[in-house]
Amino acid sequence: MGNGLVYRVPMFQRDYSWTEQEWDDLWQDIVAMLKPGGEQGHYMGYLVLQSSDERNYDIIDGQQRMTTLSLLILAVLSNLRRLVELKLDPEDNERRMEELRKTYIGYLDPVTLIAKSKLTLNRHNDLFYQNYLVPLERLPKRNLKASEHLLRKGYEWFEERVSDRLGAARSGAELARFVDAVADRLFFTVISVTDELNAYKVFETLNARGVRLSSTDLLKNYLFSVVHAAGAHEDEFRTLEDRWEAIVGKLGSESVPDFLRVFWNSRNPLTRHSDLFKTIRNSIRDKAGVFGLLRDMDRDADIYAALGDPNDLMWTKEQQQYIAELDMFNVRQPYPLLLAARREQNDADFARILRACSVISFRYNVIGNLATNEQERVYNSVAEKIAGKKLTVPSDIIQALRSIYPSDEQFRPAFAEKQIRTTTARNRQVARYILFEIERQTAHQAFDYHSDKYTLEHVLPEHPNENWAFFTDEQVDRCVYRIGNLTPLETGPNRDIGNKTYEQKRATYEECSFEITRRLAAEYKEWTPERIASRQHWLATQATAIWRIAEL
Repeated sequence: MGNGLVYRVPMFQRDYSWTEQEWDDLWQDIVAMLKPGGEQGHYMGYLVLQSSDERNYDIIDGQQRMTTLSLLILAVLSNLRRLVELKLDPEDNERRMEELRKTYIGYLDPVTLIAKSKLTLNRHNDLFYQNYLVPLERLPKRNLKASEHLLRKGYEWFEERVSDRLGAARSGAELARFVDAVADRLFFTVISVTDELNAYKVFETLNARGVRLSSTDLLKNYLFSVVHAAGAHEDEFRTLEDRWEAIVGKLGSESVPDFLRVFWNSRNPLTRHSDLFKTIRNSIRDKAGVFGLLRDMDRDADIYAALGDPNDLMWTKEQQQYIAELDMFNVRQPYPLLLAARREQNDADFARILRACSVISFRYNVIGNLATNEQERVYNSVAEKIAGKKLTVPSDIIQALRSIYPSDEQFRPAFAEKQIRTTTARNRQVARYILFEIERQTAHQAFDYHSDKYTLEHVLPEHPNENWAFFTDEQVDRCVYRIGNLTPLETGPNRDIGNKTYEQKRATYEECSFEITRRLAAEYKEWTPERIASRQHWLATQATAIWRIAEL
């Protein structure tokens, strides 16, 4: 802010939203930095700027931090003004106020007293900022927007902290030194781009590396700027903003980019993450297109949110089961198809399509662990045909998925060799689900695989003792997480048998409520790698009959 550059928060960027928690975090970092022996600097994170002239910059990411730093400087100026009013070194403090204002805030026109500011905020916040905060006018407290209240409170909060820390000394020089120290020792990583497309690529790259930046705001700015260029009325902007906020409210800002890609691919040819913003920018070029896009997004946001929540009231009991399975499998590739199908199909037909997607996900992703590129392409192609009314009958939609449905000849041997490392909660849940489903189909007994009454027993223990010394280390590594080595058991008996010998365990298995566990005890008098493989082949045969799509 002190280097002669001018910054602007884009007109349709989100409003100021920092609260006391963020103000205090920043203040404590500054205080710690300025202590004797403190850190030489404090890192403020990424600042993404857009400019074509290297002087005037749009703040694409970092507006909350930049605005808050401006409030901090204004709070210092307010404390300097108080010293002037108290006739404490008034001439020098007047000069300090003027220099600090020109360096970090901007200047006031000497005739009109209108602020020429180094920072311009968005359309909802700038009027309050320029008319009251920059000139240090008395701040109104009524009839303010929520974000204006936050700007006022933030300024007053920092004014009080600066006064408590530096005001007692009644030294303008001390206040000026504070500002210089803050300006010298707070630093950003600055990324400068020339247009929205480059900014979006920056977001995608940094987000992929775990640095969360909001491509959501960038998309909003583009869409609203299209409407602004068409000369929209203020009522139209309010309608757009209400709809946008409704979408973000349903999903959360972090989820909007993922939703947008699923939404777009449910109606259009497959678009990769890296090309999404460019594709939308090339497709949505007028006001009608923007309104249509947001209207469709608003409707589909409910479906997308529900796809991640098996308990959502949108689903029937049957549908809940399949939504829960997809969630457990951690498979999202079918989402564009499911979004398109939910728009067009009744509950019964949609349940058929959901089940098909669950079975395919189990065969293709969970057991086969096959590459998802081709799978994604097929799901998208079918979704596009559903959206275009080229596929309307559930059986035809399911038939169109044939190429990503592993055949019995592919699935059975893959299942027979499958290991599920039950060292994570998700994998334990998947293993329980498989065994409980086989129990339900073969013994016609339904147990709740979520219930803590039951547990997953590793016949060959995960950490075997001397009772299992006849298994070599290599055999343990190869066998312990095979599905054939796993079986359901009541929690109490499982705890009691621990690492006991197979013969001792077998007596417990014979009393088990689960038929597949009793069957294990009856069929195998000893437990070896060969017995594990044999049992897993039997389980594979059952699984092939259970996870099957009749139409395919």
